[in-house]
Amino acid sequence: MKSKKLLFVAASSAIVLSSCSKLGNLTSENFNVTPTPLEAIGGEVPATINGTFPVKYMKKKAVVTVTPVLKYEGGEAIGQSATFQGEKVEGNGTTIQYKEGGVYTMKTNFTYSDPMLKSDLYARFNARLGKKEVSIPEVKIGYGVVATSQLLSRCNMNGATAPDAFQRIMEQKQEANIKFLINQANLRASELNTVSIKDLGRILREINDNEETRALQNIEVSAYASPDGKYSINEKLAEKRQNVSADYLKGELKKIDMKADVDTKFTAEDWEGFQELISKSNLQDKEVILRVLSMYKDPEEREEQIRNMSEVFTDIKESILPELRRARLIVNYEIIGRSDDQIVAQFNNDPSKLSVEELIYGANKLVKDDETRRQWNETIGRLYPSDYRSLNNMAQIAITNGQPELAQTYLKQATSINRNAPEVNTNLALLALKNGDVATAENYLSKGSGSNTFKEVMGNLNIAKGNYTQAASDLAGVKSNSAALAQILARDYTSAKATLADIKNGDAITSYLQAILAARTGDAGTVTSALANAIRQDPTLAQRAAYDCEFEKYASAVKSLLK
Repeated sequence: MKSKKLLFVAASSAIVLSSCSKLGNLTSENFNVTPTPLEAIGGEVPATINGTFPVKYMKKKAVVTVTPVLKYEGGEAIGQSATFQGEKVEGNGTTIQYKEGGVYTMKTNFTYSDPMLKSDLYARFNARLGKKEVSIPEVKIGYGVVATSQLLSRCNMNGATAPDAFQRIMEQKQEANIKFLINQANLRASELNTVSIKDLGRILREINDNEETRALQNIEVSAYASPDGKYSINEKLAEKRQNVSADYLKGELKKIDMKADVDTKFTAEDWEGFQELISKSNLQDKEVILRVLSMYKDPEEREEQIRNMSEVFTDIKESILPELRRARLIVNYEIIGRSDDQIVAQFNNDPSKLSVEELIYGANKLVKDDETRRQWNETIGRLYPSDYRSLNNMAQIAITNGQPELAQTYLKQATSINRNAPEVNTNLALLALKNGDVATAENYLSKGSGSNTFKEVMGNLNIAKGNYTQAASDLAGVKSNSAALAQILARDYTSAKATLADIKNGDAITSYLQAILAARTGDAGTVTSALANAIRQDPTLAQRAAYDCEFEKYASAVKSLLK
């Protein structure tokens, strides 16, 4: 009796298993995944899955949901599912014919995380046949993730430096006017005692007494007659005004024992000055006068037409013409600032006597090491606490030295002074990018235009977004790991090789990128030597290399290297 019961249970189990396997198993032959291996792009791992349901597989009352699952050590990521159904099922799934079978395409996407470097892609099934659940074993359909783009986080990025406005040589101009009475060329005492004439004399004395910091370029005298009356008379009058004004200047130069040439010229009728004064005036008919000037080029015709405007001509005689009976005296000179050595010496002696522009120039251009730069910027912050630039530049130093928290502290203080400074926003974008926060980086960088590393950080941002061709364009000419990375990802291997060769003080990532480039271009010898160099500089790269699908064709060589 007991043996009969066991036979009955066994038979029942066979019936159940037979019932549960009516749809049958699927295999990797029923799937094609693009790309294989998968690739991380813009922080995501996209995949296109082309599947096939064999002929007479999809029973007429069957419903099968296919879910891509990316499995890795310590976890798994679930992709976007797709549901398929037999001919007699009323639902929202894609119908697959029983006799013909069917093909389908589904797209999925996984958010990248580092463990995915070593991973496998599976198709997982949830199936029903009528009201009964049916078991279909999951199938491995792909493997690995090429995560070369994620090396961006390990590339050194250059922070933006706030610039100085220091000019060692500044061009200056001092100008004075001497006015004359109508039809006269004599110098009046009232004109020689004006503020502008006195200031001109003061500047000449300063130049003469301070040859180290002032340099005379030239002295000009330009004399004019107003455009009324006969041209021949005006020509002689303008020349006389030129000569008496030049003689006056020469006399002033002699008084201070200053040797300098005086360049002279005269204009018989100052129509250009006349037009300028008319255009700036409030004369009622000034547009008519300006039209006359444009219509008539002959001086006599111009004067006749304007004189015919009797009412306005009275105003012109009183307010415009007297201003044109003049001589312009111009001193062109340069102010010469401290030399580089003088700036450094003054900083060491008493930095408070340096201007903020000299200090920032010195910190940016004259200091060789980061510690001394920090000391200069701390001094700038103490002497000029309302200037954001020293704080930004200390943040830039912290970024270079791999101190993002310290950089963030400095940038927070700089933002409290000037939240719109392009350098501050560029550096905030860079830190956000380093943290993988692309959206925040993009927001900050939108306010960073004009900073010295804006284009470079934009290139790095485009790598993070998966815009590799644009990133390579943004980083053109930059000799950095991220520039080479962009070129590799854009498949511009010739440019990438040149960039990597030109990087000064290359690091472990430089060597690792050389290994990837060599693997992509079939240079087996360089794959091994570059990888060995990268691992020697940074042993943590050994584990990455062991799983990196970039080296799939060189697995045995890499394995022997890692022993």
